[in-house]
Amino acid sequence: MSVFPSFTPTHPAGRHARVLLSSVFGPYAQDDEFGSRKINPMELYHNQVTRAQGPFSLRIFHRSWGIMFLQSNLENPSTVLDFPTRERFIKELKRNHYDVVGISSIIVNVGKVREMCRLVREHAPKARVLVGGHVAAIPGLDTMIDADHIVKGEGVSWMRRFLDQDPAARIAHPPIASGFGHRIMGLKLPGDIGSTAATIIPSVGCPLGCNFCTTSAFYGGKGKYINFLETGREVFEAMEAAEKAMHLRAFFMMDENFLLHRRRAMELLDCMREANKSWELYVFSSANALRQYTMEELVELGISWVWMGLESPRSGYAKLSGTDTLELTRNLRANGIRVLGSSIVGMEHQTPENIAGEIEYACGHETDFHQFMLYTPLPGTPLYAEMKQQGRMLDDEELADVHGQFKFNWKHPFISRDESKTFLDRAFWRDFERNGPSLYRICRTTLEGIRRYRTHAEPRVRARFEREMKNLRTQYSALLWAMEKHLRLSNDTVADKVRELRLEVRRECGGMGSFTASWLFGPMMLWLTRHEERKLAKGITYEPKTFIERKNWALE
Repeated sequence: MSVFPSFTPTHPAGRHARVLLSSVFGPYAQDDEFGSRKINPMELYHNQVTRAQGPFSLRIFHRSWGIMFLQSNLENPSTVLDFPTRERFIKELKRNHYDVVGISSIIVNVGKVREMCRLVREHAPKARVLVGGHVAAIPGLDTMIDADHIVKGEGVSWMRRFLDQDPAARIAHPPIASGFGHRIMGLKLPGDIGSTAATIIPSVGCPLGCNFCTTSAFYGGKGKYINFLETGREVFEAMEAAEKAMHLRAFFMMDENFLLHRRRAMELLDCMREANKSWELYVFSSANALRQYTMEELVELGISWVWMGLESPRSGYAKLSGTDTLELTRNLRANGIRVLGSSIVGMEHQTPENIAGEIEYACGHETDFHQFMLYTPLPGTPLYAEMKQQGRMLDDEELADVHGQFKFNWKHPFISRDESKTFLDRAFWRDFERNGPSLYRICRTTLEGIRRYRTHAEPRVRARFEREMKNLRTQYSALLWAMEKHLRLSNDTVADKVRELRLEVRRECGGMGSFTASWLFGPMMLWLTRHEERKLAKGITYEPKTFIERKNWALE
């Protein structure tokens, strides 16, 4: 068995090999024999960010971008099979001949990877089996599954070498919708995609290298990253191509710290100005990276959403050094930039006595979204190696439960494993109780930006906020009306805030349009919200649809 990067073999069929690239099979949001967990659905936001918000939780699926990226950069006849059922995976193996089967997975789904390897041996015994993604970080994975090659780290160059193609060839960026299957307050958005943004992947890895970060460790550790798009011009060209292909003007930049590379970002801004692009960017950024920019630069660049690590006030991570995160998040929101804050529950200095204060501090940021994660040593990270060396890992813990949203997989000095889940759940509930639904917070921040920038000197900036104002005046007014009525049953304080915001939107964004939207569609949204709450109380879960995409394909 080979493990990248020490050795990369070559397949005898080279660029003529028929390739199947698959994510692990579903269903996902249930407890099953292959390691799926009901607590860990295939929904990033509902799983890790808005899960305590009931019918107000943002429900959205994201494609398996890695296998889509691989397919776009191979000359081979290939199929992407994303979110198959077990039966659909078997059908694909039996119906078509494949020389290579690549399986991508995260750590918790290793049980499904094992079963898929077994199925390939049964139904396509001549195929080479490749396994990649974060699951490859598990120590001793080669003894747990029956694969020919485990691909660690960046996969495009590995696959190109394996299939006798130039590993240094220019990267072809595929058009990728940032999400699909959107559901808001019980309303399923129309269309198969339903996305308002395209995904752009400028790089993988993170140079900051926090000790718990799987992404940083997976791509080489602290100080290491791999650029697919080196310059601002290359990023611009990828965005412009996605705009033409998908007719979208918003972009999710799947880059662990996009704003850290100031030269690239400012070159992108120059390109946007030159082409008069009124675009929106959703980015990941550390607090210190944000401090490299003026607020005016961020707004002109189109930054409208930031995912930022807040961790803990006593965490000591360099990315937070010297930054008042409370002031920073207030300033971002005051300029119409929505913030998703990420905080860690269960760091080593936290105790049952002080953790409530730290949770309250996190909620005090009043971010539009807030992710809470348990301090979790995941295989491959420096934190895992440290805990393993100290004998503090719980060796009997099942990998299917090691995802940061359940219980500790290590021995905390002050907090028990069962207490860890109690405190994590408390953090989600406290944020919702104090700050209200994230949908409300988004509207609040958006209105702040409209007030400040709808008369901006640059027309392309004005155009972006005019679009935001139209959305607030119409669909969001109906959501706020229904939200206020429903919250009267449980949280009068937040319901009053929602009402106040709804009236402000009417005053600032146009009275009749907002009034009409509220009274025409508000009652329908209220009914859908209460219907959704009843469904969730019965334990309903949602699953992504299956995608099948073929390239350079001809029937045998």
